[in-house]
Amino acid sequence: MTRINNPMEIFKLLPQTNCKDCNEKTCMAFAVAVFKNKKNLDRCPHLSAEVLEKYGGEVEKPNTIDEDMREAVEYLKNKIPGTDLEEAAARTGSKYDGKKLTLKVMGKDFSVIEDGTLSSDIHVNPWLAVPVLNYVLYSKGRPLSGKWITFRELKGGMERYSLYHQRCEKPLKKIADTYPDLFRDMLDIFNGRRVEGPVDADKAVILYPLPLVPIIVSYLEPEEGLASSLHLFFDETVDENLDLDSLYTLTAGMVIMFDKLAQRHGIPSAHAAG
Repeated sequence: MTRINNPMEIFKLLPQTNCKDCNEKTCMAFAVAVFKNKKNLDRCPHLSAEVLEKYGGEVEKPNTIDEDMREAVEYLKNKIPGTDLEEAAARTGSKYDGKKLTLKVMGKDFSVIEDGTLSSDIHVNPWLAVPVLNYVLYSKGRPLSGKWITFRELKGGMERYSLYHQRCEKPLKKIADTYPDLFRDMLDIFNGRRVEGPVDADKAVILYPLPLVPIIVSYLEPEEGLASSLHLFFDETVDENLDLDSLYTLTAGMVIMFDKLAQRHGIPSAHAAG
């Protein structure tokens, strides 16, 4: 089975003359249609028999992000049966009753049973399950320092910041700009607490998505001539209790939860174009 990762790889096989013999306006449009399984490659009459033999059959496509996340959840769940959950509970600020470990996730009970089964008072989705499982398995149990830093200041954070900003800070700021009740709901629904943030802000709330992974959401409202701003802060020990990829996943998942909450109140999705 030949693996095709993106439409550009198909486009490179084509004559790139935009002849329209395939009934598409351009070769690129045809490549996209083939990649999406809307057309077969042999609809292009200008490809050699060798190319069609290699690429004209079943093509392996890369996993979607959601598929990768589901696979990651299953991989991590399979590690739970070999884990000392009593020790993990002591290390992660959780409770152990002899059969399952229970910790607070966004203020709600989340349980990891010794066979790897997950149960929770909140909806369990891969964006939440992956960081929770990594936290249970690998957190070093480092006590909080009370010193706050940004994602960019974490080791490896600067290289990941552009994506982090686009997927986490930017959409959350859009929600805060258009949904004035967001911070009240953070307090009421997710056991948030108002705090004095690390920087000047009109609103600052501390959330505990995981016991040793608090997040401060700091928001400065727009003023005449000045745009609003929103920043997220983490305890400086965070990378010893949760790896950087899981921290990104946890924060992105949290933003998805807030986005859905806002949509229920008639606010357009923060991830929509524009």
